Amino acid sequence: MPYDLVSPFAPAGDQPRAIRELAAGLARDDRYQTLLGVTGSGKTMTMAHVIAGFGRPTLVLSHNKTLAAQLYGELKSFFPKSAVEFFISYYDYYQPEAYVPQTDTYIAKDSSINDDIDRLRLRATSSLMEREDVVIVASVSAIYGLGDPELYRQRLVTASVGEARGRDALLEALVGVQYQRNDTAFERGTFRVRGDTIEVFPAYDEQAVRVEFWGDTVERITKIDPLTGNTITELPRAAVYPATHFVTERPTIERAVVAIRAELGARLAELRAQNKLLEAQRLESRTNFDIDMLLEVGRCTGIENYSRPLTGRAPGERPACLLDYFPDDYLCIIDESHQTFPQLAGMFEGDRSRKQTLVDYGFRLPSALDNRPLRIDEFMQLVPRILFVSATPGEQELKLSGGVVVEQIIRPTGLVDPEVEVRPVKGQVDDLLHEIRLREKQSERVLVTTLTKRMAEDLTDYLQQHGVRVRYLHSEIDAIERVEIIRGLRLGEFDVLVGINLLREGLDLPEVSLVAILDADQEGFLRSDRSLIQTVGRAARHLNGRAILYADRVTGSMQRALDEMSRRRQAQLAHNAQHGITPRSIVKSVDQVRFATRFADAKTAKPAEAGFHRPADAKEREALIRLLESQMQAAAEELDRTPSTGSVRRSAASSRRRPSSGCPVSSAPARPRSSRRSAGGWVLEDSPPVRRTRWSTSTARPRTAWCITSTATASGPRPRRRTWDSTTWYATGPSS
Repeated sequence: MPYDLVSPFAPAGDQPRAIRELAAGLARDDRYQTLLGVTGSGKTMTMAHVIAGFGRPTLVLSHNKTLAAQLYGELKSFFPKSAVEFFISYYDYYQPEAYVPQTDTYIAKDSSINDDIDRLRLRATSSLMEREDVVIVASVSAIYGLGDPELYRQRLVTASVGEARGRDALLEALVGVQYQRNDTAFERGTFRVRGDTIEVFPAYDEQAVRVEFWGDTVERITKIDPLTGNTITELPRAAVYPATHFVTERPTIERAVVAIRAELGARLAELRAQNKLLEAQRLESRTNFDIDMLLEVGRCTGIENYSRPLTGRAPGERPACLLDYFPDDYLCIIDESHQTFPQLAGMFEGDRSRKQTLVDYGFRLPSALDNRPLRIDEFMQLVPRILFVSATPGEQELKLSGGVVVEQIIRPTGLVDPEVEVRPVKGQVDDLLHEIRLREKQSERVLVTTLTKRMAEDLTDYLQQHGVRVRYLHSEIDAIERVEIIRGLRLGEFDVLVGINLLREGLDLPEVSLVAILDADQEGFLRSDRSLIQTVGRAARHLNGRAILYADRVTGSMQRALDEMSRRRQAQLAHNAQHGITPRSIVKSVDQVRFATRFADAKTAKPAEAGFHRPADAKEREALIRLLESQMQAAAEELDRTPSTGSVRRSAASSRRRPSSGCPVSSAPARPRSSRRSAGGWVLEDSPPVRRTRWSTSTARPRTAWCITSTATASGPRPRRRTWDSTTWYATGPSS
């Protein structure tokens, strides 16, 4: 099925020439091409036309989740009838397993999985199995291990109207691909049974499938709304892909256990020969426990470290990944390649260094090293053709493409690169505040980049004290919240965004008229010529775009950046003068902004509307449910932050009758192993004031609480800190 590209505008500026040259390169079967497109020149539209013209599945790689989410929204609008999918890491929070020999500190793996992103990942692979008009927007998660695509395809569960297939046979097949029966809570990855009717909620879809039997024959198949059960459409055939990418059968586990035991025996002999008895004992106990768990329940903590024996791969052989799900002749586009390409090359070494330490000190078997991302040479072998896209291509991309670059400098809007001014560092904050006031009067937005997170936070506090509507953005903010912040800036919820390294490549911010770069003369990665060009480019979509570099000297990086931006600006001005073009700002409506950033909807709580109407369709109902859930959670968290003075102090006798909210006793859920009850009870009469905090399994940080026991010091009770890894607990902690 060919791509159906939808756009209200025809290519303009340098876009038509760039599209022709790139299409000619694909026709010549050029393996590497580079598109040098300045900010605001419409690189995404050029990419969309190249994808549509090529007509094959396409992988678009981005170096961060925020930019990937933006690309996903834009490409979805260009190809509304095609399968534009999203594939990034499904962790909201991820702490990898690690060991620090210097301090003898072992850090267990901890993570929080985003259910929505997991669904999108599964939908991406299922689309690749079914269609040819597929565009997958992915992060570097694409080169990490994934289930074997052949096994994933073989475990497809199908049903056709008129097929002679018993109900129980279909149920067994669903259980075999990791679907769970749940007749009460019908959610993705589950199925329910009502007489001769089976309803399945695919793990990758927003609609469910109902299969009705007459005896042992499939009588009817329909797609239904999982909330209301109403029929959406009749189907002649239904196909359900596994609920997870990792599908392992019992015989496979048993074969893997044999291989694990053989490797364990060899490794133990090696460690004991080196007189590493502690490491040998540690490895033996941990591995035997994992083996018991695999045999009993089919899974264990850290099962990914046994991926090599589970898949039967040879030592050193690469794992399967998203790239294996693509056909042989697909197109790979690496967006912001000067960032993404080096990131792809560095993933393997970083992962290897951490896991080698775990292997050396007896925490993992050597086969754990093969649970890894691809090496850059393996990645290059798997990709048949690459289009590098950047405003500042790196040396490696230029070398691979033979120094031939397709330039896209002239913008369709006639906008020219921003004017750049260098100002002294002294008084930079007060000068910045003055510039912000000028933009506030014009309802324009401002970006400010600093060198450290602390400086970003301090500057944000300072500006807030002076009445500026400002937020900050840095690496500790999770992916979905970043998209929310970018959306808030564009919709005018605040005027100034302060950041470090997240305000550069690809962020589509036409409302921004000023970019301020503090300490621009500090040579380094954040102030290199490429970084400066990218950062200044954030103001290139506005008619009054301008950049201020605060510096006491002009460094080599600054001079190179200023020279390149001047070259581009002169070419743009000459083109406008030759063709009589009057520049105009890029304007996007509120609806366009909301659509492009709808990835954040599930986490964004909006004020309740005055009027309430019945949702018109399934999608609107689903959106309303997500909205109400987010409002409910926000209200619950607000209640938890409200101090409850009436129940703060309790006597030891009272606490034995009814447990405090933070330290469970026999009548509460079983407490963690690390907790101990002392003779004086859990909370003392003279314990300090406490606040109540609700911790849930979705919290992105380890659950930490304070329990006051009767262990006394000269100054009174001594608090003991506990870290809990459990289901929802109500914890108490010292007030601040």
